[in-house]
Amino acid sequence: MTTIARSVCPFDCPDSCGLLVEVEGGRAVKVRGDPAHPYSQGTLCPKMNGYDRTVHSPDRLLHPLVRTGRKGAGEFRRASWEEALRLVAGRWKAILAESGGEALLPYSYAGSMGLVQRNAGMALFHRLGATRLERTICTPAQGAGWSAVMGRTPGPSPDVVLDSDLVVLWGCNAVATSLHFARRAQEARRRGARVILVDTYANHSAAIADDVVLVRPGADAALALGIVHVLAREGLADERFLAAEAVGWPELRARALAEYAPEAVSRVTGLAPAAVEALARTLAAARAPFLRIGGGPSRYGNGAMTIRSVVALAAVLGVHGRKGGGCLVSTSTSAAFDLAPFTGEDLLPRPTRQVSMNQLGRALAELSDPPIRAMYVWGSNPAAVAPDQNAVLRGLAREDLFLVVHERFMTDTARHADVVLPATTSLEHADLYRSYGHYAVQRARPAIPPLGEARSNWDVSRALAAAMGLEEPLFRMSTDEVIELLLARAAPEWVSAAARARLDSGEAVTLAPPPGPRWRTPSGRIELLNRAEPEPLPRYLPAHADGDPLPLRLVTAPALYTLNSSFQERPELREKAGGMALQLGPAEAARRGLADGQRVVAWNAVGEATFVLRVREGVPPGVAVAEGVSWLAHAPGERNVNALTSQRLTDQGRGSTFYDNRIDVRAG
Repeated sequence: MTTIARSVCPFDCPDSCGLLVEVEGGRAVKVRGDPAHPYSQGTLCPKMNGYDRTVHSPDRLLHPLVRTGRKGAGEFRRASWEEALRLVAGRWKAILAESGGEALLPYSYAGSMGLVQRNAGMALFHRLGATRLERTICTPAQGAGWSAVMGRTPGPSPDVVLDSDLVVLWGCNAVATSLHFARRAQEARRRGARVILVDTYANHSAAIADDVVLVRPGADAALALGIVHVLAREGLADERFLAAEAVGWPELRARALAEYAPEAVSRVTGLAPAAVEALARTLAAARAPFLRIGGGPSRYGNGAMTIRSVVALAAVLGVHGRKGGGCLVSTSTSAAFDLAPFTGEDLLPRPTRQVSMNQLGRALAELSDPPIRAMYVWGSNPAAVAPDQNAVLRGLAREDLFLVVHERFMTDTARHADVVLPATTSLEHADLYRSYGHYAVQRARPAIPPLGEARSNWDVSRALAAAMGLEEPLFRMSTDEVIELLLARAAPEWVSAAARARLDSGEAVTLAPPPGPRWRTPSGRIELLNRAEPEPLPRYLPAHADGDPLPLRLVTAPALYTLNSSFQERPELREKAGGMALQLGPAEAARRGLADGQRVVAWNAVGEATFVLRVREGVPPGVAVAEGVSWLAHAPGERNVNALTSQRLTDQGRGSTFYDNRIDVRAG
C-alpha cells in the first residue's frame, strides 16, 4: 500500500518547498512537489527531485562509529549508542573539570532549516557554558545593509513581482538559489515585464533575462550610486515619494552628484559611462520596478554598505509606493516564533566568549585560556565549507581535539571525528519550518521511521544532556512537545487560532506581517541618512581584495545541482554539475595557454586547489568562477575552492567574504 505524507524541503534555500512523499513499506519511494503549497506550487529544483535517493543512499551512516585510525583517514569501528554516549560524556566531563566550559565549541549551521533540528544543540551547550558560535557564514551583512535604510520593515511578498514591469535580479542567480522567484520573474516577463540581471558573470539566470549587466566583483555600490547620480542629475528621482517617505535625500543627492558621476563609476565597475546612464534611465522609465537583491554582493569586505546602497537606490526610484514595485532582500517570520525557551540562553552559567564560524581555523590554532579542546558538529561540514580550508583542516587534525560529528554521510568533517553519530534526514523526524524568501510556514511530521540507528539532532542533544547528568525539564521534551511549545508561544498577531489549526494538520500557512508603521525605523521613514551608522550616508567602499596584486577576482558562486556541500552524496547530481570546475573567459584562458577541459591549479597566498577548466564566454576578463563546494573525496586534487578563501570578515555583521579573494591560475 502506498501512502502520501506531507513534508518540507529542509535545506538552506529561501523557497522552503512543500513536498509530497510517497511511502511504501516504510520506505520513501518518490518525493515530488506539493501543488497545494502556496509558494512552490508543486515544482521542485533539480536537487530535491530524487530526494528519496539521498534518504535511502547506500552511503548513509546508520550506526555510531568510533575512530580507529589517524585523524582524517576515515577509519572507524562500529559502536553502540550506549558506548558512544558514554565516551562523549566522559571526555566532556574531563575537559570541563580541567579547562572549563569554554574549551567546548559547538559548530552548526543550516544543514536543516527546521526551527527544532537547526537549533537542537543550543540549550545543551549554553548549559555547559561552552564557547558560543557566531553563526554568520551566510549573509549577515545583507541584513545589516537592509536595516541601515529600512530598519525592521518586513520585505514584500515575492508575489508582488507578478505586477511589475521591470524585474532586476541584482546579484541574485535566482535559477540556482530561488527557483520559484525565477518562475515568478518569468511569469512577469510573459505578462510584458523586462528582466535585467546585474551580476559578476553571465550565470544560469542570464537565460531568463532580457539584458545582462556585468559589474566587477565588489563594485555594486558604485554602480547603485552612479545610477542615483544620473537620476538626480536628470530629474528622474521620485521626488514626491522621497519628500513624503524618506529622510536624507538632499544629503544623498549631493554626495551622488559630487562623487559618483558615470565616468568615475566606470573606472570602478568596468561599465561604460553610457551603460550606467542607460540603466538609470531604464529604471526611471519603468512603472513599477522590482529589485530582488541576492546574497552575493554582501559577501565582500564592503558587503553591508553595498546592500545599503542598492536598497537606497530602490527608495530613490520610489519602488515601494507602486503596485508591482518593491525591493526584496529577504522575508522573515522570526518575530512570529519565540525560540528563547528552546535555545536556552538563560541556562548560561555566565557570559562566555564568542567565535566566528568564519574564523574556525584561527580559533582552533590560536585560542587559549582555554584552547578549544572539543568540538561538536551538527548541520554543517566545516572541513569543506568554512573559509581558509588549510587552516581548518590543520585544526581538525589535532590529535588533542576531541571531535564529535552528528551526520548523515561520511563528510570531510566526519572523517576527522573521534566519534560519528548517525543522523536522520528530514523525512525521518518532525520539525517546524519557516522561510526567508516568502511568508509560508509549515509543520512536518516523520514520513518514514529512522533508518538504522539514526537519531534526530534534538534526540541526540537530549541523550547527551542525560549522559552529562543535566536535569532541566527542557531536555526531557520530545520534538513534538517542543513544537507545541513554540506554537503555543507564537505571537498571536502572526499566528491566529485558525492558522494554528491548519499548521497542526500539516498544511503550509501563509502568514502576514502584522499591522504596524509603514516604515519600522527609528524615524518612521526610510533612512537614506542614518546618523546611528558609522557612515551616515551610503558610499562605495573598496573590497578587501582591491589591494591584492593577483589578476583574477574569484567568485565562489552557487551551483545548480548542489547546495554548499549538500547533495554531494548523489552521483547523478555530481555528474550533471560536471565536477569541480573553474570557469575562465576565453581571453584569460588564452593568455595562460590553457584549454577547456584541462586540469589547472588556482592559487593565492591562502592556498591552492586543482580544478577542471571550463572556458565560458559569459565570464568577463579579470574574473574566475567556481560554482559549488565539492567534498574532498570528489575533488580533482587535495583541496576544494575554500583553500582559496580567507578568514576576513564583512564591514558589518561579521559575515564571510567568500567572494572577496584574488587568485591566479596555472596548468595543473
